Amino acid sequence: MCDTFVVTSGGSGPVIFGKNSDREPNEAQAIERVPARDYDLKINSRLKTTYIEIPQVEHTHEILISRPFHMWGAEMGVNEHGLTIGNEAVFTKIPIQKKDDGLTGMDLLRLALERTNNAESALELITALLEEHGQDACGGYQDRKFYYHNSFIIADRTRAFVLETADRFWVAREVEGHASISNGLTIGEDFQHSSQNLADGARKAGYLKPGKVMHFAKVFSDSFYTRMSGCRYRQQSSYTQAGVKAQNMTPREAMRILRSHGPYDGKKGFHPSKPGMKSLCLHASGMTAPSQTTGSMVVQIDDRPTVWFTGTAAPCLSIFKPFFFGHGNLQSPDWVIPGATPDNSLWWNHERMHRAVLTDFMKLAPDIQARRDALEYEFISRLPDWEQSVEAVEQYSNRCLNRSRDMLMQQLERLKVDPASRKRLFAGSLAHPLYTMFWKGFDGKIPQ
Repeated sequence: MCDTFVVTSGGSGPVIFGKNSDREPNEAQAIERVPARDYDLKINSRLKTTYIEIPQVEHTHEILISRPFHMWGAEMGVNEHGLTIGNEAVFTKIPIQKKDDGLTGMDLLRLALERTNNAESALELITALLEEHGQDACGGYQDRKFYYHNSFIIADRTRAFVLETADRFWVAREVEGHASISNGLTIGEDFQHSSQNLADGARKAGYLKPGKVMHFAKVFSDSFYTRMSGCRYRQQSSYTQAGVKAQNMTPREAMRILRSHGPYDGKKGFHPSKPGMKSLCLHASGMTAPSQTTGSMVVQIDDRPTVWFTGTAAPCLSIFKPFFFGHGNLQSPDWVIPGATPDNSLWWNHERMHRAVLTDFMKLAPDIQARRDALEYEFISRLPDWEQSVEAVEQYSNRCLNRSRDMLMQQLERLKVDPASRKRLFAGSLAHPLYTMFWKGFDGKIPQ
């Protein structure tokens, strides 16, 4: 489950984009820089995506992405031109054959970032690839039965679109002011773009009754899974909060929205076992809330975009770090991409801290959050002027990354957590026995 929002106008500032990626709790998410490349198509004519091969192109743009470590595609990302995209799982009535012979929503997202330079072109590419290859592709990690269709927010410096799909059917509308999406279809009759012969195709397939008007969400939504995802509450929450701040939206405000715990915001005694699927900062807590926010992104989209990634789970405990285009951090071999088991990556070191805090969240979280806020404020308030050299900007990004790592290691030391240990990450709490049982179950699924 995920949540994405964008604020495009209403103030004098740049476009602000935010997304939480909610995945399986053990599914480490990698933030990564992929440089621009030119390809000799006589030698490299094909590209292997997550499941299938498609034709390669002559040139791909530099991208900054956050992706599940085992996938080719990305949950969210930005390219050097400021094109920014986030995707969501949506649940429709159209059955999926589960042959893994299509593109994941994450593949479509990354392909658009690599191959296009504005929102309109990205919309055209994603829908063309969707119609050609479909999206029969497992989106799960250890859950190999998790298949879904996708929706997207696609934004650049001047325009943004909401794109929603059901198999090879799709509709899109341009964003006016602000928009948000979650894990359900939202576009009804008010679409401005659609797949060819949408209504006729839906009638022929038996989804649109004769004489009825095409209302995309009503025609294609699977009501049970859409309701179980809690998407309507979360989508309304992110939409309302983004709207309230639309006149003066900032990256810091966007980060605050992504940390929202829904009905528990501003209340004492919050525990991550409580909000279920009504929390934008999603905490896995049981069978009805099995997903966890495993990575978050905020982007200030202007002539020189500033990209803020956590690279870690639980934004309420995470630090957003700034990244820029035109230099070389977040690349192997210096940058450790997380794997299936706890390692020395940023994601897994933070996960050691995260699961230690879960044992007594109300006692341990406030100090971590106060230290995080102070450091994050420093990062934001001291952003370099682009009139400085590329080297100065790179040094600033690296300094922020190193400072956040240092703080994380200090937190592990205070919590008496050994970062080199391969023991189970979650100790549990007698005060929350069912919650403890649930998280110990996830610990048990980590490969040894």
